[in-house]
Amino acid sequence: MTSFPTWAQRARRGLVLLAAAALTGCANFYVDGNTREVPSSELQRREPVHPVQVLFEFQTKGVANANATSLLKARVLEQVKSSGLFSEVGEAPVAGGALLGITLNNVPLTDDAFSKGFVTGLTFGLAGSQVSDGYVCTARYTPAAGAPAIVSQARHAIHTTLGSGAAPASAVKAKNIDEAVTIMTRQVVSNVLNGVSRDANFK
Repeated sequence: MTSFPTWAQRARRGLVLLAAAALTGCANFYVDGNTREVPSSELQRREPVHPVQVLFEFQTKGVANANATSLLKARVLEQVKSSGLFSEVGEAPVAGGALLGITLNNVPLTDDAFSKGFVTGLTFGLAGSQVSDGYVCTARYTPAAGAPAIVSQARHAIHTTLGSGAAPASAVKAKNIDEAVTIMTRQVVSNVLNGVSRDANFK
């Protein structure tokens, strides 16, 4: 299976294209408006809180992407810490064995994206065209070793337009691809954390 570079890799390799797009003002990035951020104040906390080990992985079409994982991991861990759902958050095993695994899988949404020469992630195309990248976030929380896992999933998208294409409906324009990915990640992770916190077995 061919592995396509993600937004992080593409950003490094496509500097010439990115500069040209920036100069002409033709490339625009939008965060889909259908997935909203869930404020940490709305998460369902349980007492007492416990420490948790957090493992995060970014994937491209289900395949681990180390570069993107490295770029986003600190942000995701900080978001879990600030959620208030756990007493301690880290990457090392904790007393009690609680484990929270979060994966963010980047998948193409536009059916004919590849036939037009697009690449999953940071995407550019012909004038007036639009491509959408989908992101499926899955959280799998195990409160203790051997305990049943709580699984929560949410979906998001980033839309890229090039040229005279109209802005996607209900989407929010971002300054650049980095801001779009930052917003998308924060919003989709907040939704899976909310799902975990509201499960009857969360503790």
